[in-house]
Amino acid sequence: MANHHIDIHHVAKLARLKLSDSEAATYTLQLDHILDYIAALDQHDLDAAMPTAHAEAVFDVWRHDEPRPSFTNEQSLANAPKKSQGQFQMPRVVEE
Repeated sequence: MANHHIDIHHVAKLARLKLSDSEAATYTLQLDHILDYIAALDQHDLDAAMPTAHAEAVFDVWRHDEPRPSFTNEQSLANAPKKSQGQFQMPRVVEE
């Protein structure tokens, strides 16, 4: 569509990225396609369109927080490979 000039190395520098020449070529092509798509959207008359923050209507999707029966501690630990003092025992994952 339109002819875009994107200095991909400048964009990469702003993002603190190091790109190889092949990555720069790939990203330049991808950004060109994105800008072409935006240019295509600019061709549409959107004056009558209502501005929205979401494509679909947003409403409260959370359920009410109501107490309900759950597992006992013993049931929760029934299949634990290791347990200690009523809790799951996990291997240490931090270095000393």
